[in-house]
Amino acid sequence: MIPFRRIPPAPGGPPLLIVADHASNAVPPGVHLGVSPKDMLGHIAVDIGAGPLAMALAALLGAEAFIATISRLVVDLNREPDAPGLIPVISDGIAIPGNVALSSAQRAQRLAWHSVYHEQLAALIAARRPALIISVHSFTPQLASRPEEARPWPLGILYNNDDRAARPALAWAEGHGILAGDNLPYSGRDLNYTMNCHAEANDIVYLGLEVRQDEIGTSAGVARWAEQLAAMVGAVAGALA
Repeated sequence: MIPFRRIPPAPGGPPLLIVADHASNAVPPGVHLGVSPKDMLGHIAVDIGAGPLAMALAALLGAEAFIATISRLVVDLNREPDAPGLIPVISDGIAIPGNVALSSAQRAQRLAWHSVYHEQLAALIAARRPALIISVHSFTPQLASRPEEARPWPLGILYNNDDRAARPALAWAEGHGILAGDNLPYSGRDLNYTMNCHAEANDIVYLGLEVRQDEIGTSAGVARWAEQLAAMVGAVAGALA
């Protein structure tokens, strides 16, 4: 199974690249996670709305997109290859029994999908050298394991060391009445592998977007946020220029 889908830019499209690491809940043939069909539709398996949002944003901007096609429960493409949660055995209180006792061959296959994803993304970036990379994720209104923690932001802007795009994006959101989390609901300093590896390591500016899942759980929500984020990206690109 190829762990990514590449959407080419429109002719004469801008030097932008949209990346969505957690866009799919697909499980490759031969992989048995032991997770219920209901849970495979939930946030532990996929960033709900992130895939449609990334594709809608790419269409509006005429930008290239690189979108994951396997579930984060198979292998988390936004984690370091040696991270403890790379192949999760539990997620938000839900056990993943099929990941508990992998054979060396099974683990090697999971790592191979991770490697192919990042090797192909690196090759694309080296060939095209985008001026701005846009990372698209989504987050839950609250975690089942921590229901007391409120997440009031419809949008989060994440970054690690490089906040060159984050600052104008946060300013744009404030100017348009959007409550945006500054490195919230979690910090890009803690979980930012894909952007660390492919953007920060190459001195490419990036914009880390997290949209709350209840905002993009419908096609209407996706369309509304794609339009807003396209405007934000335009403002960020102008500020960087």
